[in-house]
Amino acid sequence: MRLLTVLIAALLAFAAPAAAAGRLDATPRTAVVSAYAPEWPALLAATTDQARYTVNGVVFVTGRMEGRPVVLFLSGVSMVNAAMTTQMALDRFAVSRIVFSGVAGGVDPALGVGDVVVADAWGQHLEGAFLREGPQGFVPGPWPPERVAGFGMIAAGPVELPRGDQPPERRFWFPADPALLQVAAWIAPAVPLKRCLAPGRCLSHQPKVVVGGRGVSGPVFVDNKAYREHVAAAFQAKVLDMETAAVAHVAYVNRTPFIAFRSLSDLAGGDEGANQIETFLTLASENSAAVVRAFVGALP
Repeated sequence: MRLLTVLIAALLAFAAPAAAAGRLDATPRTAVVSAYAPEWPALLAATTDQARYTVNGVVFVTGRMEGRPVVLFLSGVSMVNAAMTTQMALDRFAVSRIVFSGVAGGVDPALGVGDVVVADAWGQHLEGAFLREGPQGFVPGPWPPERVAGFGMIAAGPVELPRGDQPPERRFWFPADPALLQVAAWIAPAVPLKRCLAPGRCLSHQPKVVVGGRGVSGPVFVDNKAYREHVAAAFQAKVLDMETAAVAHVAYVNRTPFIAFRSLSDLAGGDEGANQIETFLTLASENSAAVVRAFVGALP
C-alpha cells in the first residue's frame, strides 16, 4: 500500500507540468505585443478589466481594449525572446491574431522620427553567413543557398521551416495578414499622432502612418549609417528592429494572422547628430499605441 501511494504521488508530480502548461484563458483574444517596458504604459492604460498571469517569468495581462478582448505581454528584446514568448502566448491563450506595437529605427530616408510604419512583410537581415575572405574578396560559401546582396562579409539569406517528411520550406519574407493590413489602411488617416513631448521638445515635422513596404529584424541594435543604407538598398526596407520578424515567423508557422505597428524612435544611425531614441522613445511609443488602439477598435 505504501509503495502504491508513492507511485501515485510520483505520477501526479510528473503530470503537474503538463497540466500547468494548459490554456490559462479560453476567450478568443487579440494578442497585443510590445518588446520592453517603455513601450507598454499607453497600452496598459487603455486596457480595462485586467487579469494577470505569470508564466516562466513572463507577465500576461488579459482585458478589454476599445471593447475588444485582448491579451498583452512583453516579448522581451531580441529575436529569441520574441519567438519564445509569442509561442508561449499561443500555447496558453486562445489567440485570434497577433498585433505588435513598439518603436524601431527608420531606414527609408523619406520617413522621420515619430512616423508609424505598418510593413506588409518582415525578414531577418542577419540570418545567413559571415563569409570567409579570399585573395579576390569574400568567397560565397555553401550557406545560405540564396543570398541577398551582402554587406562586407555578411550575407543574408532565407530561413528553413520544417514541413514534416517533406523538404523544408525556404522563406525570407513573412507576410502581414492582408485583411489586417486593410483595416490598418482604413483607420490610419484618422489617427492623431503626437509631434511634441513637451514645450521645446517637438519634432520638426508632423508624424504620419505609412501602411505597406518591408521591415527587417535582427539581434543587434543598429546605429550605423553605412549599414542603414545597405538595409535600405538590399532589402528595400522602411524600418528595422530587433523582434518583429521573429514574431512574424512564429505567426506564420502557427497560421495565426499577424500585423506590426512600429513607430520610429530614431534613424538607425542616419540622424544628423546623436541617436535620438532616448529623446523620442516615449513619443514614438505613444504614437504606435494610438494607432494600435484605433486598429483594435476597428476589428470585428
